[in-house]
Amino acid sequence: MLQPAHIFLREATTADLSLLQHWDEQPHVLESDPNDDWNWETELLHNPEWRLQLIAQLGERPIGFVQIIDPALEETHYWGDVPPGLRAIDIWIGEATDLGKGYGTEMMRLALNRCFEIPDVTAVLIDPLASNRRAHVFYERLGFRFVEQRTLGDDDDECYIYRLDREVWEQ
Repeated sequence: MLQPAHIFLREATTADLSLLQHWDEQPHVLESDPNDDWNWETELLHNPEWRLQLIAQLGERPIGFVQIIDPALEETHYWGDVPPGLRAIDIWIGEATDLGKGYGTEMMRLALNRCFEIPDVTAVLIDPLASNRRAHVFYERLGFRFVEQRTLGDDDDECYIYRLDREVWEQ
């Protein structure tokens, strides 16, 4: 397995628009996120305090996307009424050829480190589709625990809600 030591996260910009639109059309991305229209043209220009949109890079090559939000402050209240001190992460690898190489694990570790650098953050939430067994195994391997199955926001599909508490991450 390739050592993903050269992976880092940088802010997504409007220069990433065509890349993000391309990734959104990839079958493995659609399979894990079939209902979302990310409205990249608008969202890349909108930088609210409650959200980070990041591109994962392997050296000079973009390989994936990470979004970190504060679900208590997020405008659509996708997560419902949640207490302060949480973060929620969306993550994907852009090209299918980059799957299974450890890149997602390293991207997630970098994102979790960024979340827990904030002293007030007590836990991180994720919401893979209930049908996405590979994602469940991936998140459980990182220490996330299953909380519940439910439908979030305007999605039609059921999601599994997972949570990673700070204490577990710090172990």
